Amino acid sequence: MVSSKHITVLGIFVADTSYRAERPPRMGETILGNSFALGPGGKGSNQAVAVGRLGGDVTILTRLGDDDFADMAEKIWTESNVKSAALRDGNSYTGAAYIFVEEASGDNAIIVCPGAANLITPADMDHNADLIRQSSVFMTQLEQPVPTAHRALQIARQAGVTTILNPAPAAELDDDIFTLCDYLTPNETEAGELTGVAVQTVEDARKAADILVDRGVGSVVITLGAQGALLHTKTQSEHIAAIVAGPVVETTGAGDAFNGGMATGLARGLHPLEAVRLGCATAGISVTRPGTAPSMPSMAEVQELLAS
Repeated sequence: MVSSKHITVLGIFVADTSYRAERPPRMGETILGNSFALGPGGKGSNQAVAVGRLGGDVTILTRLGDDDFADMAEKIWTESNVKSAALRDGNSYTGAAYIFVEEASGDNAIIVCPGAANLITPADMDHNADLIRQSSVFMTQLEQPVPTAHRALQIARQAGVTTILNPAPAAELDDDIFTLCDYLTPNETEAGELTGVAVQTVEDARKAADILVDRGVGSVVITLGAQGALLHTKTQSEHIAAIVAGPVVETTGAGDAFNGGMATGLARGLHPLEAVRLGCATAGISVTRPGTAPSMPSMAEVQELLAS
């Protein structure tokens, strides 16, 4: 029996191929980079790993190819205490991502090829409906097909499960999917694309969040990078400052760390404001380390940072 604090994450795994250089190449140009790394990634997988490393009870729901990258996925999940409900598909490949990291700032640009995870269907969600229904929190993103995320959110909402949609990468969404979201967690860029409001300040974020609440979202949590995060509902609007753990090395997994931390807090029964703070601290540590999944901290590290 799945525990009442269980978190189910629908999303994709990809193998991250990460390149660090002074700048990105222009079209037709070849430049020399400073370093290369191959490791586990994908928003859904990263978020599940974040929860697992924080001590949460979590299952990843996805689809993999039948290849070496799939073995990489299973290895990181085992190491991070993430249960797997992954389907293996020998007719496709496990996803991969190109990540460019700007050496000076740690900022990044990413191309994702989901592979087998792009074949996850609404019928797969019906097949795993009991897993979703028995969860305390269900979380998903938009790297797998939107209809699949929509169906999973429907199943969760009908069962009274707390739902989180991290709308990344940003896509055109019907209001129907917003009404299924207890929490919507865009970053400032995604919030802007969803609402047409250019989000640069906390007040800009409030304007965008108002639009999303009017479209049916229960609570909007806009992550604002170095400015922290905004928790916004019809009755409250709270700005949570960023929690700094040290110099920024790489921001690639920050959003996933935040979502994993927030979901863990909600599953443990924390007040939403405290769950957002937990997310900020998790992200604050992750950006001090290279990589995505490998950058996720333990709960002891997060609690130490919050206490300080």
